[in-house]
This record gives sequence, C-alpha cells and structure tokens, in this order.
Amino acid sequence: MDLEERIMELSRYGYACGQILAILLLDTVGEENPKLVQCMQGLNGGIGGSGDVCGCMAAGSCLIAYFTGKPDEGSFESPHHKTAMGEFTQWFTEEMELEYMSIDCRDIVGTNPAKKVQYCPGIIASTYEKCMEILENKGLL
Repeated sequence: MDLEERIMELSRYGYACGQILAILLLDTVGEENPKLVQCMQGLNGGIGGSGDVCGCMAAGSCLIAYFTGKPDEGSFESPHHKTAMGEFTQWFTEEMELEYMSIDCRDIVGTNPAKKVQYCPGIIASTYEKCMEILENKGLL
C-alpha cells in the first residue's frame, strides 16, 4: 500500500491530520502507541480545532521532536533538534504560503468537506515525506 492509500484508509477510520501523521510515524518505527495517537487528535482541524495553524505543521514538528527532543530530565535534546525543526517549519511555511497563501487550516480548507478531501491527503503526505527526508539526512532515521 502506498502512502496516499494508507492516508485515505486512515481517513476512512475517522482519523485526521495529526493522528494520521502519528500513525504513519509509528508504522515507520514499528511501534504502537495509542495514547500518542489519541493526544495528536488535539492538532486536527488547526490546533485544537481552532482553524488556526494547520495540524500538519504542528504534527510534523512533533514527528521531528519524536527523534530529536529532550527525552527525560537527565538528557538533552539532540544537537540536530533546532536545525531539523527550523528546516521543517521553514519548508512548511513556504510550501503552504505558495500553494494556499496561508498556514492556517481555516484558510486552506475552511469548513468545506470537499476541500478537506481534496487538499488534506496531499498536505499530510508531503509533510510526512519532508519529515522523513529531514530525519534521514541527519542520520536520525
């Protein structure tokens, strides 16, 4: 099954951007973490369902931090954390501004279900691919 098919399958199960990106990450690393998937629901529909910053930007940042963030009180974040995060957020902002003139969910799809079906799978796929590219280039995946 290719990436877009997997995204559509997860969409049919009722998952949206944040949760789909979490599931794709867990599929990639061969782990299960239902609580991570559950908490990522808070990013769907623009953080907290607010329509603000696209859930893919927030979720993509979480995917990067999954590998680079500070894991416990006795550890430090990866030396790649800031550069990986900066690379991702710059890419996301530039891509969304170019394609949709905004990084906000309300501006990209609003409340139009047809736009969600039309735009969101591609945004989710490109976000996932970019995160994996950044992580691979830094030797973290």
